[in-house]
Amino acid sequence: MRLASIHRYPIKSTAGHDLTEAEVQPWGLAGDRRHLIIDEHGDMLTARDEPRLLSCVARLDGERLTLTGPHADPFPVVPDGTLSTVDVWGTPVELTDCGDAAARWLSELAGRPVRLKWLDDPTRRRIGPPYGKPGDSVSLADGAPLLLTTTASLARLDDWIAEGALERGEEPPAPLSMRRFRPSVVVDGATPFAEDEWKRLRIGDVAFRVTKGCDRCVLTTIDPETRAKGKEPIRTLSRHRKWDGKVWFGINLIPDTTGRIKVGDPLTVL
Repeated sequence: MRLASIHRYPIKSTAGHDLTEAEVQPWGLAGDRRHLIIDEHGDMLTARDEPRLLSCVARLDGERLTLTGPHADPFPVVPDGTLSTVDVWGTPVELTDCGDAAARWLSELAGRPVRLKWLDDPTRRRIGPPYGKPGDSVSLADGAPLLLTTTASLARLDDWIAEGALERGEEPPAPLSMRRFRPSVVVDGATPFAEDEWKRLRIGDVAFRVTKGCDRCVLTTIDPETRAKGKEPIRTLSRHRKWDGKVWFGINLIPDTTGRIKVGDPLTVL
């Protein structure tokens, strides 16, 4: 098995970009999901509620974050140093504001007042039991520092979707893009859903432990290119991959060691 691709999302719920290699830090890929957007009430805003965020591409060059979108010229982000507390999935986290200019740029994109916040110190957000050990931390990702998916599992899911369409007398749709699932790392060479059984693994020289499978939400039903909403893949996952009242695709990882990973690195199940 090999690492097929690496993906970084500097701002939670905006479009990511591909990397050929990345630094794995204790809380995730370097620069990944260290920013998020809040609404006019100070609540975290994601693409689940505002799909237009997916048209923003946030790209890191070193430590410089630049935003591009369909509505304005590219914008370089400069945090202003003002701290405030934001609720991140039930946990209060102190975040640094990124200034009025960034707020205006993103508000024009979203069509509503929003602000951009930065997690300058990722050790502030701890991973509690039962999934984390003492000292484990995570950036602003939903639950764990990294998300792993496999090309084999997506191929099997696409087959199930096509079979379901034929049963309903419909034309099978085009295969889904892995971008819908927003993985950090994608693996080639596995058998479909073999990752369900993995407990510990190594990519290149970096070791990880698996915290749990990844339960999927409505965000996967939004086409990342057109931002149109549909029923897939939740409809098909509900038929084939539903237990404990949730649907599952991919696995969450916590780094046990740090270092660099690159596309083509071998993956070893430990």
